[in-house]
Amino acid sequence: MSHRTVADVMTRNVATTGPEASLKTVALNLDHNGVSALPVVDTCHHPIGIVSEADLLRRQAGLPDTEGRDPLHGTASMDRASMDARTAGDLMSTPVLTARPEWGIVETARFLHERGVKRLPVVDQTGILVGIVSRTDLLRPMLRRDDAIRDEIVDDVLGRTLRMTPGGVSVTVRDGVVSLSGQVEDRSTIPVVERLCQSVDGVVSVDQALGYAIDDLSPAADPDRAAH
Repeated sequence: MSHRTVADVMTRNVATTGPEASLKTVALNLDHNGVSALPVVDTCHHPIGIVSEADLLRRQAGLPDTEGRDPLHGTASMDRASMDARTAGDLMSTPVLTARPEWGIVETARFLHERGVKRLPVVDQTGILVGIVSRTDLLRPMLRRDDAIRDEIVDDVLGRTLRMTPGGVSVTVRDGVVSLSGQVEDRSTIPVVERLCQSVDGVVSVDQALGYAIDDLSPAADPDRAAH
């Protein structure tokens, strides 16, 4: 069985900007590429920060209008460095959090949630930017077709991993919900089947109505356990 990684879902052609880029250039770059944030990279293509639409809007909102009214009245004030920002390097958020291509989907989703960020630049072992992954990207496994999920369960989980006799367990998948019926040899196999099916990318939940030929979990099947 294999599980999707950041490398499978990340955007590889990443729009970036340099720290010296003007804020107008940043805004044009965001609009041209249809993205909401840009990694700021140095001359070696190492990410050194992130600048987003939200950063630009906060910066813009911090400027006094032509009538001299305070646009920040009643809102949290910006720090002076952001107010005076003229380039991407002035405005970018640092330090930049990054992900690695080999990270798992669940691991990365937890990291995003814990750090309260929407996206992560992805770097290789040398720190060079190779992609960017967002919360939307991490949802892609949920969009797997039901037939693809079923094929993986039948071929990989039941066949190659558990080496079950073909046809012993019937598998149906609808909207990511897996239903299992039929019979397995040992009762102890049932929770194993459930866990492995649940770990397949795109599975929402697992419903099982499996029977068994041997109750290897009963005390009578284990004399040592029965003695205790």
